[in-house]
Amino acid sequence: MPILVSTNTSQEEEFALLKVIKTLPLILIASCSAVACADTVSQCPPPTGVALQVLGSGGPIADDRRASSGYVVWVDGRSRFLIDAGGGTFLRFGEAGARFSDLDFIGVSHFHTDHSADFPALLKSGYFSGRERALTVAGPDAGGPFPGLRAFLASMLDPGHGAYGYLSGYLDGSGGLVKIEAIEVSSDESRSVSVFDDIDSKSRVQAMHVPHGIVPAIAYRVDIGGAAIVFSSDQNGSDSGFVEFAKDATLLVMHMPIPEGATGGALQLHARPTVIADIASKSAARRLVLSHFMARSLNNLEENVEIVAAGYDGPISVAKDLDCFVVDD
Repeated sequence: MPILVSTNTSQEEEFALLKVIKTLPLILIASCSAVACADTVSQCPPPTGVALQVLGSGGPIADDRRASSGYVVWVDGRSRFLIDAGGGTFLRFGEAGARFSDLDFIGVSHFHTDHSADFPALLKSGYFSGRERALTVAGPDAGGPFPGLRAFLASMLDPGHGAYGYLSGYLDGSGGLVKIEAIEVSSDESRSVSVFDDIDSKSRVQAMHVPHGIVPAIAYRVDIGGAAIVFSSDQNGSDSGFVEFAKDATLLVMHMPIPEGATGGALQLHARPTVIADIASKSAARRLVLSHFMARSLNNLEENVEIVAAGYDGPISVAKDLDCFVVDD
């Protein structure tokens, strides 16, 4: 079962990953120790087909030398889908060559800053994009101290009280800005709901609430043709419905910010490596990408990846910022 090293891996992280490679006898990675496997980590965007690019593979603390959570899905050379816009992803979005004008859909998983802080910066950049068509944005409803998507947008864009009221045209399509078509996903919905559907391009986005402590959070599934990319978001893995949501994913992105030995409140928010492995195995995902790391999970990365590998026999990749994964349908 191959564990794949990316071209962006630093020397110390590469050394840690190579330690994993030496401990797993079934790894088929002899030619991938110093460079990426050519069929998995590639250059984005490919001119045709579907690819996932990691904009941010880090967490909420500035201790991991990574941008926070963010992913872009390329389709035939266009940056069509964006999932999350945490701190640092605004820079990575530009470095990747992605274009605001190409986006069909933005999905915000939840309103922790490491998943949403760069959203207004992206909107400001969009003013200069020449875009004319409306933009679909999905996010969760309110819960506890967290706003729903519409309140989140109003807190920034309301012309009278918003922190960035000068961008209020996004609410109604005025002032040279495009209108945001907001879809707030209710936690009362049964399982998954469709939040984007384009028959012409055979693409669809589905969303479902996942357990992340008291924080309303959403996982997303992007289906394009025969390919399916599933984003777990931050979740503790306790809802068995997510396995069905992720069933037969071509590529499953799961967040691993805590080590196997984590205790207390961390387990209400995030899934242990054994839980990640169980989800990936039961959903029959064809490939697993681990992401959303923090220093505490990077310190014993090799041990945690080995735990995942023991419970899931498909190929595993450890994400870094700007990694690119070609998705075969």
